[in-house]
Amino acid sequence: MTSSPADVLELDITGIAHGGTFIARHEGRVVFVSDAIPGERVRARVIPPQEGADASTRSFWRAETIEVLEASEHRRPHVWAEADVSRDPADRPGGADLGHIDLDHQRELKRRVLSEALDRFAGEGLTAPEIESVESGDGLGWRTRVTLHVDETGEAGPFAARSHRVIPVTSHPLARPAIAEAALALHGEAPGRIELVEPADGDVRIIRREETERAPRVQRGFRKRPTPEVIEEIVNDRRFQVDATGFWQVHPRAASVLDAAVYGILDGYVDEEKTHYDLYGGVGLFAATLADLGGTDIVTVESSARATQHAVANLAPLDVTAVTARVDRFLATRTGGTRTGAVILDPPRAGAGRQVVEAVHALGPEAIAYVACDPVALARDLGTFRGLGWNVDRLRGFELFPHSHHFEVVALLTR
Repeated sequence: MTSSPADVLELDITGIAHGGTFIARHEGRVVFVSDAIPGERVRARVIPPQEGADASTRSFWRAETIEVLEASEHRRPHVWAEADVSRDPADRPGGADLGHIDLDHQRELKRRVLSEALDRFAGEGLTAPEIESVESGDGLGWRTRVTLHVDETGEAGPFAARSHRVIPVTSHPLARPAIAEAALALHGEAPGRIELVEPADGDVRIIRREETERAPRVQRGFRKRPTPEVIEEIVNDRRFQVDATGFWQVHPRAASVLDAAVYGILDGYVDEEKTHYDLYGGVGLFAATLADLGGTDIVTVESSARATQHAVANLAPLDVTAVTARVDRFLATRTGGTRTGAVILDPPRAGAGRQVVEAVHALGPEAIAYVACDPVALARDLGTFRGLGWNVDRLRGFELFPHSHHFEVVALLTR
């Protein structure tokens, strides 16, 4: 008899998928299973499809592990007790989807994800690098930014995995200790979202966003959005201003690790006579790297006007032009030439995309450093670059998000 999505199935886990789920097969259908490890046999409850979807025609199902029948040697007690497989899947908070696996094996699984993405999207001949650990220890206490949600009862907590239901918790093991303490002290909040941020000074900022707001809560009846607090982050000996609500890397060492990686792969490609570009430049981290490498004519491009303003202040007195623009629109105004030196691409999770890749190619740079937070998006863009005649000379992977499926990759492309 054909199974239905209401079933509990016994499944053999054969691999890991992009996004932190694991792969099994049942009656010819792929099943993506949470909270498992390749090599295990588990009992898993299949997640019913969304209302109106026809389960019988779907090529895959999703399922949640409810019991481990044959455990992997790499399984460990979950680092977040509330997310352990012993709890009902509906009551497990999200955000630590690899927390049941020993750290060394987490890095090996991430390498597998990258390898499969490269094989599928980037073309033949690329070898995924080892995912380098950036710290010793248990991989806990690193999140300098945590987002919680508040339900209609005033309960604050993370969402359940793959859900928008708030889960009360008694710990936040991935958060910096001061953030964890502040998070557990929240009670009786207004429905919405709360962001906790710990910048370089160590003082936790608590930013409340009401349910209908995109900007922080407006105080005392004013309609105008309040100006975000400006905080400071430090990379080596350079200080960077950034909005408390703006983007900055979550791991306290991430910015310095990525800065050093980009510096290392572009060393020798930055000619002071040429123009160098930092695309998706944020508040100027990698533009500063280009300056440290000897660049004297640097353009950083970022769509956020606030981030661009900070970049101007952060990079003074360096000779850097900070442009507020979408990268694709900015590149449409550029023309290639012999004066383009190095380009740094640090796109959002969706990647740069074909249009931007082709426009960067048209600039005729000598080298490109690509900083990626998504292995599949990276592989697609590398495939486009390779189709245009670029070589992927170097790949480095970094474990900047222990116990989650996320990691960073830095690539060097040359002609």
